[in-house]
Amino acid sequence: MLRAAEWRVATVEKVTVETPRVKSFRLAADGFERYRPGQHVDVRLTAPDGYQAQRSYSLASAPENSGSIEITVELIGDGEVSPYFHQVVREGDQFELRGPIGGPFTWTSVLGGPLLLVGGGSGVVPLMSMLRHRVAGEGAPARAALLYSSRSHGEVIYSAELEQMQEAGDGLDLALTLTREQPADWSGFARRVDGPMLDEVIGQLGDPAHSYVCGPTGFVEAVASMLVDRGLPPETIRTERFGPSGS
Repeated sequence: MLRAAEWRVATVEKVTVETPRVKSFRLAADGFERYRPGQHVDVRLTAPDGYQAQRSYSLASAPENSGSIEITVELIGDGEVSPYFHQVVREGDQFELRGPIGGPFTWTSVLGGPLLLVGGGSGVVPLMSMLRHRVAGEGAPARAALLYSSRSHGEVIYSAELEQMQEAGDGLDLALTLTREQPADWSGFARRVDGPMLDEVIGQLGDPAHSYVCGPTGFVEAVASMLVDRGLPPETIRTERFGPSGS
């Protein structure tokens, strides 16, 4: 059996354009039969001259998708790895990865809900793994809410799938806030995540048993602090920060 620390070869099965700056990659790789939503993998690229670059990417897929995993990569202009994924990688290409990695920032259906997810930008990726697992796992889906902050509607990752999840009527509330640009007919939130916004989302959800916050460092720290201010026990709040290293 492969260990999480061992590098193995992954083959690109499918490339999906999520937004103009975000692509998802479905990968065939051994050793990922069991992982927990919220975990990540390390990706390693090796140039012909032997130079190597390594980055970490959250798993976006549900563990029930046996035989393949999915990562979602945002293009970082001055990065080493993300431009390669966006400009070079095609179906059938191969590279190295290892994992799954990570423990505290994970959720499985046995933990139940209500489940509060708050994501900023590409911080929605591990939260999407949780939402996909929520539907694919055993038993009735836990009550859940996703509050997702994006600069514009065109930058909302997984937009169509998230709308389908909400329309399924199985206990998921989806709240989007667009901080910079909104469509002419927009009726959702149009500001950064703040206390009253969290109050409204939590009011519809009910007191969450588990909360997960993921995004840029400042976003995560602010949201986690506001959740504590609202009386949520700190031990029920899990955070994951996406920094410039994920390039």
